[in-house]
Amino acid sequence: MPYKDLQAFIKDLERAGELRRVATPLDVNLEIAEVTDRVCKTGGPALLFTAPTRVAPSGSAASGPDSAAPGPFPVLTNAFGSYARMNMALGTESLDDMGEQVHQFIEMEKPEGLIQKLKLLPKLKRMGDIFPKTVSRGPCQEIVHTGDDVDLALLPVLTTWPGDAGPFVTLPLVITKNPETGVRNVGMYRMQVFDRNTTGMHWHRHKGGAYHYHLAEKLGRRLEVAVAIGAEPCTTYAATAPIPDEIDEFMFAGFLRQSPVELVKCRTVDLEVPATSQFVLEGYVDPFERRREGPFGDHTGYYSLADDYPVFHVTAITHRADAVYPATLVGPPPMEDCYMGKATERIFLPLIKKQLPEVVDMNLPLEGVFHNLCFISIDKRYPGQTRKVMYALWGLGQMMFTKIIVIVDKDVNVQNTSEVLWRLGNNVDPRRDIVMVDGPLDALDHASPTAFYGGKIGIDATKKGPDEGHMREWPDSLVMSDEVKSKIDGLWADLGLD
Repeated sequence: MPYKDLQAFIKDLERAGELRRVATPLDVNLEIAEVTDRVCKTGGPALLFTAPTRVAPSGSAASGPDSAAPGPFPVLTNAFGSYARMNMALGTESLDDMGEQVHQFIEMEKPEGLIQKLKLLPKLKRMGDIFPKTVSRGPCQEIVHTGDDVDLALLPVLTTWPGDAGPFVTLPLVITKNPETGVRNVGMYRMQVFDRNTTGMHWHRHKGGAYHYHLAEKLGRRLEVAVAIGAEPCTTYAATAPIPDEIDEFMFAGFLRQSPVELVKCRTVDLEVPATSQFVLEGYVDPFERRREGPFGDHTGYYSLADDYPVFHVTAITHRADAVYPATLVGPPPMEDCYMGKATERIFLPLIKKQLPEVVDMNLPLEGVFHNLCFISIDKRYPGQTRKVMYALWGLGQMMFTKIIVIVDKDVNVQNTSEVLWRLGNNVDPRRDIVMVDGPLDALDHASPTAFYGGKIGIDATKKGPDEGHMREWPDSLVMSDEVKSKIDGLWADLGLD
């Protein structure tokens, strides 16, 4: 069954031994982040800080928007920070199984014959359950602040690294509508808290929210924005998923949770938000208004540089009476967001295989922070196939940001980084097997000489033959015979070596 709200997920995590409560008072400025970082690095549990404080001196590098204490809201971190918790969040035993389900429903074909039509009925029933529905009221509006009562200091927003420009909201669902078509976008973009009623809106130019804002500026119009914080876990994940622009993220969340996402109308803007959210920030972004945002300790393990971004003006804050403030800490891997990225890898791999049938498996290693490294194994059948796969991957949605692609043969386990590096060292002739191209890069890439654009590299670490200009004999890998392995398996318990 899908989780009704974040509270239900927290209870389930606690029952499963996947959550620890921290009652010691800890400052939202750096202290909660330091505890979370240590727990993330050791593969530890989700954390619920029940006594967050704000005691850093006003004006310090780590101070909040003002010196007011945060509201009486617990802070949840590392909720998605393991494979087990990602499976729980998405209601699945296996992320690979979830990927197959996504593939089957996106690729539904017209049935031929009665038997096929009958087999399709369960899928059609499930498809009918995924569309979001609007309800008259929701817990997210149990308490409403408007006008002079709006004060972002109410929220225990974390400052996570010493060089951060201030506190940042790090798990927001930012909701906008295309000002020309009305199509909704839900994305996750960090938000620096500037003062009691404004934040930055960190829209990268490649993202859906940035496109909506671009259209609004062309029209000279204000763009309304709603920000939901702490939706149930499938909806939070859906905001990060690389789905096509024409697919509503709330509909995708409904598919993942096998139940519609209930939405409620906002109080001051013409938008809808998940009804069971913990907090909702309502407001607008004016055309051509910019403010310096950042630096911010980012998932690359470096500070992303300060730059000018749009300004979000908050017209209302609504929240649950029992609200919990969820946050994520990003930085040198492994971190919580790594597991969200691995979920995306497994869930969307079947769709990549649909486009590129020769692909066997894919690994976006944690050290590559999603867009720097990609290991691909393929069933190679003809010369030039590795290059065909590289170029195709760079043309697939957010795969365009991948800076280094390594392609190996189908018998290589790409989930084993050590094995990939071994093949890389042995199978590559740099002059023949490396491709360098230019193209779009992630906004957080600091190594490229210009922002958003730079070099990429593709490495062919497959075996080579005469049809690829390798006229020497390619040696066999070292593999023990099955007969000997089977015999030793039978003797192993008696050898006393465990």
